[in-house]
Amino acid sequence: MAGPTTAERGARRPKKGAAPARPSRPGPRRRLPPTRVLLLGLAALALAGGGAWVLYGSSWLRVEATAVSGTRVLTPAQVEAAAGVPEGAPLASVDTEAIAGRLLRKLPRIDTVEVSRSWPDTVELTVTERVPVLLAASRGGYTEIDATGFRYATVKRPPAGVPLLELKAADSASLRRFGREELTVSAVAVAGGLPEAVAKDTRSLRVTSYDAVTLELTRGRRVVWGSAENGEPKSRALTALMKAEPRARTFDVSAPTAPAASRG
Repeated sequence: MAGPTTAERGARRPKKGAAPARPSRPGPRRRLPPTRVLLLGLAALALAGGGAWVLYGSSWLRVEATAVSGTRVLTPAQVEAAAGVPEGAPLASVDTEAIAGRLLRKLPRIDTVEVSRSWPDTVELTVTERVPVLLAASRGGYTEIDATGFRYATVKRPPAGVPLLELKAADSASLRRFGREELTVSAVAVAGGLPEAVAKDTRSLRVTSYDAVTLELTRGRRVVWGSAENGEPKSRALTALMKAEPRARTFDVSAPTAPAASRG
């Protein structure tokens, strides 16, 4: 490959006496005049103040409506009344945590609630109600018990498909050792883990001690469950036993590895 020509080599050499080329430097930054800086600052403050006025001082973004969703037994009017949403207040100033706290305190049937702002003028309340797993007979009706064992409401008529808890452990050694609440929680665990078909047919759940839970089913059938332990193996054993012995009246799964059925 041919090298550079004599003319090209000469062109690359700096001329004698010529100063070496220096890299160009950016010129000094131009500073804004103080008056312009002041005007820009005032404009920013005006924008911020205007935004705050729109959010808090104007009549445009104020609470005009409350939207309630998720209710099953409660009515939207009950939820709205308990929430105490400040109608006419700036939407931006609404204390959503305080509203949620009032709802959970005043309406124990509510398990969870989400309070949110829906611009420009609405507060949204999305509630999830507790679901009864058991009922306990009480003065004036039936007390509903959820999956945690919490007693949260009393109704005059029992909800369909919810078994009645019969706690027969009064003055027993089991009651003194475990307490009424712990025995109730055990019963709830049993009721919540039943096979769907059995749960639909369960009319009552009787607890006489920690390890003596009995289910009373439709058509005069009953299930000796034992303690609340080993719920899944007991459920599987009961399902298989009911298929194998459809005419049986008593099913004993207290020992799930040796289930038994009888017609008596």
